[in-house]
Amino acid sequence: MTHKKKNMQWRRVDLHIHTPASACYQQPEVSFLDILLKAEGRGIDVVAFADHNTVAGYAAMRREIEQLLFLERLERLRPDEKRRLDEYRRLSDKLLVLPGFEFTATLGFHILGIFSERTSVRELEHILLDLRIPADKLDLGSSEVGATADVLQAYRVISEAGGIAIAAHANSTHGVAMQDFDFGGQTKISYTQDPHLAALEVTDLESKRRRSTASFFSGSKPEYPRRMHCIQSSDAHRLVRDVEDPANLGVGDRATEMLLPELSFEAIKAVFESNDFARTRPYRPTTAPFDHVRAAREQGASIVQAFHESMTRKGGRMLAVLSDIVALANTNGGTIYVGASANPKAAPVGIEHADEAVAELKAEIGRRITPPIDVTVDVLQSDGKPIVRIAVPRGEHIPYAVEGSRIYVRQESETNLALRDEIVQLVRRAIESERPPVQVAMPDPGAPDEALQPVAAEAEGADSGGEIGVEPPRTGVEVVHTEERKGVLYHTMRDLRNGSQVQNVTRTSARRLWQYAVSRCEKHKPEDSEIVWSDDLGLWRTYQQGRRTRYDLVQRLPEGGLRVYYGVTEEGIHGPWKALVGGE
Repeated sequence: MTHKKKNMQWRRVDLHIHTPASACYQQPEVSFLDILLKAEGRGIDVVAFADHNTVAGYAAMRREIEQLLFLERLERLRPDEKRRLDEYRRLSDKLLVLPGFEFTATLGFHILGIFSERTSVRELEHILLDLRIPADKLDLGSSEVGATADVLQAYRVISEAGGIAIAAHANSTHGVAMQDFDFGGQTKISYTQDPHLAALEVTDLESKRRRSTASFFSGSKPEYPRRMHCIQSSDAHRLVRDVEDPANLGVGDRATEMLLPELSFEAIKAVFESNDFARTRPYRPTTAPFDHVRAAREQGASIVQAFHESMTRKGGRMLAVLSDIVALANTNGGTIYVGASANPKAAPVGIEHADEAVAELKAEIGRRITPPIDVTVDVLQSDGKPIVRIAVPRGEHIPYAVEGSRIYVRQESETNLALRDEIVQLVRRAIESERPPVQVAMPDPGAPDEALQPVAAEAEGADSGGEIGVEPPRTGVEVVHTEERKGVLYHTMRDLRNGSQVQNVTRTSARRLWQYAVSRCEKHKPEDSEIVWSDDLGLWRTYQQGRRTRYDLVQRLPEGGLRVYYGVTEEGIHGPWKALVGGE
């Protein structure tokens, strides 16, 4: 377990800057020194040159500096050359300049490859050749270079070469997560969840919309379980912002702040490799710094987020926090905030003597949770109040338990004691994780989307209940089977998020969402007149639970009969279901 890191500083980074080496650069008269001076003037600490499919710009800057040094050794520097060399030297003490490129992959997707300043130009060019950039186009700086490598291959090549692979402007043009581009859901999943991908560069990092890119990739989506680091960059193709087109940015006009122990490529890479998502934030030159706690509260409690106003032993509040840690570790990991409720309108109460509270929490985790779990505990400020943040990884040694026997799981925004069937599934998952990985072929983006279906879709026990044309929603629950024993109704429940089933659920033993589903199932069968139909999909009921809208949905089966899906949230709505409930 780790606590608040020492000697950390917030550093401003712009990891996507073009130079005149890009064919589409709008101010070819601009020099490399002009770019660096502008970055300094904007308060930027780290820049990365990322020209289109070339490192010619970075190479030219290095050649210029080497030539100036050579002339200095010969004592042949002119006054203007000496001034340039002095400026380069001064800036080298203040500004970290990283080499990289913006690679155009198959289907036109753009990927940033960022590397250490110790990487040679020859090494960088070799990487581009490995990505199938034609040798005669290495210096063109064009975004159009013909057939190249696939997105997943690009991530792997960049990562294995020691670089940082970032999906460029992922939610926008040429981005792997842009909306309304028909390249298949499973392909989109693989392009945004691949383990070699370090981060997503997005253009809406400060958006407060519930459907912002960062909130979409928060780990709460069933089909996107890996939470992604999201950053913003200028993607500058000019020195200063275009006055006639404010969206046409200059150097440093959109940047990210990173909490770093030192100014180095290695420190930046470590941030992307960590599960600490509070070490990056959008840079705000004139307003208050980004408040991670407030942003989390605006999203609310979910399968990957929990909130507590305190963690005192009195009243069982410490046990509630420990239970959440175990539940998140047994499910998909996540973050717990202590010192504030999930209601963003309520002022945070904070934690008095935060350092002492953290020390006590760490001792309780070590003493009461088995097996040992490596969580990160630190203190953030929100509205002037100290908030304890606990980052919980997806567990490697499940199932985890409190006091040796109390095993908890996370179901949407609830933490519950695991039932027998859920414990069995956790054990199965642990056994599966210990098996050697199966070697599979790289997916072909031109292949039918079915070829990229995850193995989880074939999970044991995921009985479809009959052939259906549209997949069920991906959140909520379904009552699969009901039988009566001695006057008591026993139900088999299916979690639509992961397809797992739990048997022998009664109205009295059911959890909150299950209890709602069981109660509706026992008391009120859907009538055709109550349902708004679109082909074989139907909207039965819409209701509010806290700040979340939930839906009861139905689906006709070809052989007759209905499947009913209770308590579906917007994270589970996909495909034709979106039109039915009025989603985007």
